[in-house]
Amino acid sequence: MEAPLYPHHSSDSRPPEPPYWVTPRHLAGDDDVLADQVGAALAAAGWRMWPTARDTLLYTSPNGLCGAEWTRAACSFELGDLPVAWQISARSHPDSTLPEWNAYFTAGVPHETLTDFLLALDARTEPAFCFDGPEAVLAAVCAQGWARDIDRPRTAALAPGLTAGISLEEVPSLVRDADPRPGRLGWQAWAEPRVGDAYLWCAAFSGSTPHDLVAIFASSLASPHPVQRSSLPAGVEGQLTVIHPGTQRQRKARGPE
Repeated sequence: MEAPLYPHHSSDSRPPEPPYWVTPRHLAGDDDVLADQVGAALAAAGWRMWPTARDTLLYTSPNGLCGAEWTRAACSFELGDLPVAWQISARSHPDSTLPEWNAYFTAGVPHETLTDFLLALDARTEPAFCFDGPEAVLAAVCAQGWARDIDRPRTAALAPGLTAGISLEEVPSLVRDADPRPGRLGWQAWAEPRVGDAYLWCAAFSGSTPHDLVAIFASSLASPHPVQRSSLPAGVEGQLTVIHPGTQRQRKARGPE
């Protein structure tokens, strides 16, 4: 008998199911451990953390150039009607007053993808400097099976089934950047299990965010390698392939039984 998978926030009181491997990654959700998994990765990389007066958790890199703040408890900033959960920033010098760029992620983004982005940021000696152009981002996702948007092949790509996308466009007004010029373009990414449904998660990168860092986020997001989950977000029924532990048996995820 197959064990069902339950969406987040299910009212079912039965014990949680054993973990499964699921794909595609961009629809797998964060398993309700986005803060814990990302925080653990940053701590292992030597980032310092302390709670703030706004009930957020602030992490800073060992070189003092990068910051990551878990803001879900206090942030009123939304992307796609979802509250921002993580805000990432980088400076050119530790004593700089303002970050050169900011990136914002809502809950639901796969924690593996955000961790890959942060570890790549941590590895850079110049986190505010851009090494590549925007083509690097599209090349990264298309190498993993996504396709360029037929209407915007130079600035946007879509996942198979149109269930997610990434595009270079004018960013929301609350996305902050050191370059104050209006109309700056930045990368935005999202997952939408079915066209017209509510977003599963959203991300926005300000205009000065290095394209090569966004490319690492995009490549991880589009990776075909399964990720482990104990629970799944609502709305992905029929969209995910589930690999049962200890077997090669696969099936499409379904809702509660």
